[in-house]
Amino acid sequence: MADQKDSPSLTDELPDKAAHELTQAAYDRLKAEYDELTTVKKIDIARKIEAARELGDLSENGDYHAAKEEQGKMAGRISHIFSILENHVIVDASGSDEVRVGSVVEIRYEGDSDTEKFLVGSIEERSDDLEVISPGSALGEALVGKKVGEPVTYETPTGAELTVELVGIE
Repeated sequence: MADQKDSPSLTDELPDKAAHELTQAAYDRLKAEYDELTTVKKIDIARKIEAARELGDLSENGDYHAAKEEQGKMAGRISHIFSILENHVIVDASGSDEVRVGSVVEIRYEGDSDTEKFLVGSIEERSDDLEVISPGSALGEALVGKKVGEPVTYETPTGAELTVELVGIE
């Protein structure tokens, strides 16, 4: 019989995949959600499915199909969170005078008097009512490493070139 190799971890399977940059707060939120989904919520779904099965004919059982759909969505979320937690790096943007993942930036588009605030980071970093700019997006890449007062020029997906002024970093 051939030697069996241990199953590779997710990071072994995807060696070129960049690590997910998370603040400690985002990591803690994701870990808590993962723990709840894999324990309490998994048991709740199993109970819903069992209760629906007891109602009889599964082909026309709306409760059963709804519970199975919920189970599928939850499994997808568990898998997504696992992949982030399996390959992450904790970043700390506090006290920095330049934009980093986790920074809240205030920018002003050239020719506009209003400013807008965004969080630079993963969608998993979202908090409050701030929109999130991915550090891998054109604007995100252009902002990372910049300091207050610097003009930032980037190319939009449509090919237009836009300039913003970095007004503030939190």
